Order: sequence, then structure tokens, then C-alpha cells
Amino acid sequence: MVTEILQLLLNGAMAGTILAVPAIGLTVIFAVLRFANFAVASHATIGAFAGYVANVSFGLPVLPAIVVAFLVAGLVGLATDELILKPFRAAGFITTAIGSIALTIGLENVVRFAFGNDLRGYDLPLMRDWRFAGLRVGPQQVENLAIALAAMAAIFAFLAFTRAGKAMRAVADNPTLAGIKGINDKTIARTVSFVGMGLAGLGGMLLGLDTTIDPLTGFRAILSIFAAAVVGGLGSVPGAVVGALVIGIGEEMSLVILSPNYRSAVGFLAILAVLTIRPRGILGQRAY
Repeated sequence: MVTEILQLLLNGAMAGTILAVPAIGLTVIFAVLRFANFAVASHATIGAFAGYVANVSFGLPVLPAIVVAFLVAGLVGLATDELILKPFRAAGFITTAIGSIALTIGLENVVRFAFGNDLRGYDLPLMRDWRFAGLRVGPQQVENLAIALAAMAAIFAFLAFTRAGKAMRAVADNPTLAGIKGINDKTIARTVSFVGMGLAGLGGMLLGLDTTIDPLTGFRAILSIFAAAVVGGLGSVPGAVVGALVIGIGEEMSLVILSPNYRSAVGFLAILAVLTIRPRGILGQRAY
């Protein structure tokens, strides 16, 4: 029993680290643009399929394919925000969030039209799981973990040390003061749309590398992604990481007493539990 629990904790920590990548994408968009962009789901799917095409059709290894997933999802996110969601923003965050739900349904159907509904897998070498102290971990899981950690380190460095990252933080903290300081909010909005949706696409491919992908890849993950961002504190990048670990470990540990069919309920329960105690999430709003 102890080994089983340790295995679930290990699986949960790995799953949570990967979940943190698209959760960061969602939370940075919320921090700057002030609405929950549920189109993160469809862009995760788009990134997963862009990486699939790069890997399977063009024979690229996983790392270059991951870069393709980030770039394609980021560019699609930039285009869809400019052409579709931007006009909604004047009507308020609720209208814009509803528009993002409609957008994600539309984009998922575009993917379905282009690729069909079949399950697809990446072209990966077959490798035996590594075993130690009674625990089991797959080499691909470790690679996915390393990629996710590298992506998170890169986004933290971007926000902390680059001019664009500091400008994003300034707009998130106080858009009026940022405007007075000469920061172009339109440029920042485009940057955050590209980076946020690029992270969603990267996260979508990481999710697919461990299993398979289909047009609903992002849709199945959106509750966990949203729960991670809310539990950690919408607008907080470190909070998204903490929230993702809470959700990832919670979903795995729920298997001790629940059927796998009820894993999605963990996200709802985590949101209710955390927000009842701390309405702004674990690390609060816009806490970079």
C-alpha cells in the first residue's frame, strides 16, 4: 500500500508539472487581458497536432517538434485574439470568456475536419520503464518533466529579466500607470496572447506524448488547467505552478478511493475547498 501511494504521488507530481505549463498560459492571459480565455483548450489541441505533424510527417525529434507546437499555437492564438476575441473585450470579461468558449468549439471542429476523430500517437522509440525502490517511471515521462521544467524556467526568466516581460508585469499590476509610463498595451496584449497560447500548445503536446491525441485533447484537460490556475490564484504565475501540483497530485491520489471516472471531480472539489478558505487562491491575484 505504501509503494502504491508513493507511485501515485510520483505520477501526480509529474502530471502536475506538465499541467502547470498550460495553466501558466491561462493565468498570464488573465493577468494582462482580464478574462479567462477558455480557448486555451483548443490551442492545446492545435499545439498537440502541430507537434504531431512535425514529428510524424516531417520526422522531427521531440524537442524541435515541441518548438513547432509552441510557435503554431502561439501564432494561431495571436490571430484568433486579434480577429475574434478583441472585439468582445469592450463588452466585458464575461462576454469575452463566453466568446472564448465558442472559439474553442470552432477551432476543435477545424482540427476534427482536418485530421478526423481517430486517436493518433507520436513517433517515439519504445523504451522500458525504469524501476527503483518498487516505483516505476517511464523515460518519456522524465523527458516530458524536463521539458516542462525548462519551459517554466524560461517563462520565469522572461518575466523577470526581459523588457517585454517586465512590461507585461507592469500592465498586469496597474494598466493605467503602465500607460502613463509609455508602455503600449496593444503590443503587450499581442505578446501575452502569443506567449500564453504558445504555452498552451506546448502543454498540449506534452499531454499527448504520454498518451495519444485527438480533437478533444485540450477539452478533456481544460477543467484541470482552469482548476490549477484558480486554486493557485488567477493572475499568479507561481500560483499556477502550485495549483497544478495540487491538482495533479490530488487527481492521482483520488484513485486510492475513487474510480478513474471521477478524477475530473477533483478539480471542482479543489476549487470549492481552496476558494472557501482563501477566495483569491493560494498565492493571490497577480502575485508574480
